[in-house]
Formats: sequence, structure tokens, C-alpha cells
Amino acid sequence: MRVMFLVTSMPVGGAETLLVNLVRRLDRRRVEPELCCLKECGPLGEQLTGQVPVHAGLIRHKFDLAVLWRLRRLLRRRNIDAVVTVGAGDKMFWGRLAARLARVPVVCSALHSTGWPDGVGRLNRMLTSITDAFIAVARPHGEYLIEHEGFPANKVVVIPNGVDTNRFTPGGDDFHLREQLGIGPAAPVAVIVAALRPEKNHKMFLEVARRVRRDLCHTHFLVVGDGPERAQLVRLATEFDIAPYVHFLGTRSDIPNLLNLADVNVLVSHNEANPVSILEAMSTGTPTVATDVGSVGESVLDGETGFLVPAGDIDQATSRVVQLLTDPILRAEQGNTARQLVCERWSLDVMVGGYEDLLTGLLERKTGRRIAPVGPAPEAESVEPAMV
Repeated sequence: MRVMFLVTSMPVGGAETLLVNLVRRLDRRRVEPELCCLKECGPLGEQLTGQVPVHAGLIRHKFDLAVLWRLRRLLRRRNIDAVVTVGAGDKMFWGRLAARLARVPVVCSALHSTGWPDGVGRLNRMLTSITDAFIAVARPHGEYLIEHEGFPANKVVVIPNGVDTNRFTPGGDDFHLREQLGIGPAAPVAVIVAALRPEKNHKMFLEVARRVRRDLCHTHFLVVGDGPERAQLVRLATEFDIAPYVHFLGTRSDIPNLLNLADVNVLVSHNEANPVSILEAMSTGTPTVATDVGSVGESVLDGETGFLVPAGDIDQATSRVVQLLTDPILRAEQGNTARQLVCERWSLDVMVGGYEDLLTGLLERKTGRRIAPVGPAPEAESVEPAMV
């Protein structure tokens, strides 16, 4: 079956990297994926060019109503069997409406967070009846889509996010990387991997960093990712007098190495669904301190794979980070449990199989056309850029 994944663009980000890995791993004996970016491709879209058909530039400006007819024409020309919109907003609206006009049999919407930026507005809710499935990334996320977004329970499907557990593996401390970053061989290290956007709450991370250094003055902090708040956060690190110990690394392709360098992973977002950065840290055996928001509690089992703290609780977050930085036995125990759990529940193969089964099952139910399950497909490489 031919499946069109529809997004706005493909910058380096968690949802976008997930999509690249999904598209690359889909079994071509069952599914032939294509990518449509309403605006420009972006760096991750460019990576897929030559591997799958990639379409871009279908919307000219915010109020370009002609995008509907361009999308309809594209879907009919490519003989698409299923449209999957990724994220809320314009692509969710125009993609599903165009699919209906083009008589595409299967229409799905994948959402990756609770609330902003994936809040679903009134216009998008009006298209619920023409949508076959709303894809959530964790059980609590699915409950949120039903209770808060108002989607019918029989249309909400949970497909957990997945990471490449063969790429994100536990490894030894990289002393050459420490040297490159200017971090001493015995210095404790905490890391945050997240786009520098308001909902990720890097300001709290920096406040935690300032307080941690009162107890552990040699601790360094890695900030991996980029975004609109970078300049403001750099200034804040200077104001907090911790700038020499906070490393703003931007987008990186060596996330597994950075996670293995770190003693603790930190994520203190205002809202989340099933954050990929936590699953990546778990896969490398790095425990996490995270705010108890969205579906984070599904992966960060308090006291087992890390620690959960109330949203905005700087004191408790600081205490838990210090606890992990100063207790290597606890770090190792939680890291081992985390690695085992992510291999069982959140591997990339589990996520890809979930999408294949959902889409082919819907196609058979609606058209009678059966895409038979097949044996193991040849392995594909996962994408290198940061999952932020």
C-alpha cells in the first residue's frame, strides 16, 4: 500500500527524527512510504530524498487555500492508499480534507504531545468523522486525546515511540569527548536533550544546574539541541555565574556518546507525551530525572529507572540530580533497569510494526484489500541527527 506522511517541514526534532526512522524501517514488501512537506523539506526531509518520493512547497503562505487542491491532485496522481498527518495545526486539517476529496481510503492523524504545540483546534475537531485513527504515543497520551481533545475512544490507537536500541547502547566514558568539551576526567555530568523552546523549560534546568553546583562545584551540564530560546538561555547561564560549566552544543549527531558521557539525563518540560530523549537515555543505561507530566511516568518509573518530580519543583529536581550524581551504585542499578525496559517496550521495531499493522488493517477493513504479513524485512539504518 502507498502511504503519504504529511508534515509542515522536517527540521531536526524528536517527532521528525522518529518519522525518518519509521519511513526508513517500514517493510517495502507491505508499505511504500512517501513524504509531503507543506513548506520546505528541512534537513531531515533532505535526508530522505532519493530514498523515498519527497514532495515539498505545496503551501505558499498562511492563507493559501489553493493548498487543498494541490494536495488533492498530488494524492490522486500518486495513487495514495493512506494519509498520515503528523502533528496538529494546518497539516492535520488540510491533509485530512484533501485525502477525503481525493477519496483516499485510510486517513490517520499522529500526535506527539499533550497541549501546545499539538493542541487540536475546533476546525480540526470538525474532521473527526472522516478520520480513521488518531495515533497516540503512550497509554496516558491516548487517554488525554479521548478526555481532553474529545476524540472517540474507538478511534484512538496507541503506538509507542521507539528508539534504535542497537545504536543507543551502553558504552564506556569517552575521555576524548570530555577533552574536546573541556570537562575533567572525574567531573560529574548532567545532560538535557531537547529543542530550545519554551515548553521544554530550560530555564528550570539552568536553575537546577546553579543549585547542583553549590553541592558539587565541578559538575558540568550539556544542553543538546537548538531553538529560538538559545540566546536568552546563554545570557541566563552567564547571569547565574555558571556559563563555564554549561555547554550549549546545538544539534549533534553523536547523541549516544553524549548520553554515555553523562551520569544523569534531565527533562523538566511543562508538557510531554512520550519523549524520545528519555527513551534514548534509557537505552544507553542513563537514569533520568524528569517532571511528572504527560506520559513520562510510563518510562521514568520513580526510583527504578530514574526519579519523577512535580512540575516546576526546582528543589526536588535538584535533590534527585545530586542523589544520582553522588551514588554510582544507584545510577548503575537504575540504568540497567532502564535499558531492559526500553528494549522490551519501546524498540524501533515495535513502533514500526504498530504502524504497519494499523495501516494495512484499516485498508483491509475499508476496501477488502489485504496486505499479507511477511517475514522479517532486511534491516535499515536509523537516522543520525539528534532526537530533540
